[in-house]
Amino acid sequence: MINKNTPLKEVLKLAHPCKCDACSNGCNYGSGFLAGDDAKKLAKFLGVSEEKLREKYLEEAEQFNKKLLRPKLERKHGKPYGKCMFYDKKEGCRVHEAKPMQCKLAMGCKNYGEELMLWFMHNHIVDENDEKSMKEFGVYLKSGGKALKDA
Repeated sequence: MINKNTPLKEVLKLAHPCKCDACSNGCNYGSGFLAGDDAKKLAKFLGVSEEKLREKYLEEAEQFNKKLLRPKLERKHGKPYGKCMFYDKKEGCRVHEAKPMQCKLAMGCKNYGEELMLWFMHNHIVDENDEKSMKEFGVYLKSGGKALKDA
């Protein structure tokens, strides 16, 4: 159903706004990476400049040799993971209307949820022109990770 070349417009149609437990479970263990104009939308929603957004609300993380921004995590006991700073167990996502694209695509309650995450990975993280990115992606695949097919 979804492949690497599926247009963003079509992908977003599959990612309806959802606040169920399956879709918000990941918020307890991490946060989604920003892509496109996510920083601009999030800054506007919070009423801060993009510079202030980066300073106060975002942290840098690396995946497949690419540095990306994501909402800061509230880590406990030195763990590498933690709850997204914008997630509240009672309220849910406090920035739901402006949350990062990867968060929007996190559809744990749908049978195609994993494909949406793979689409994001292929289109916003893995860099086919970067040897180290491809090598790290290869390790991911060898360890049981999945990849989407081209159209």
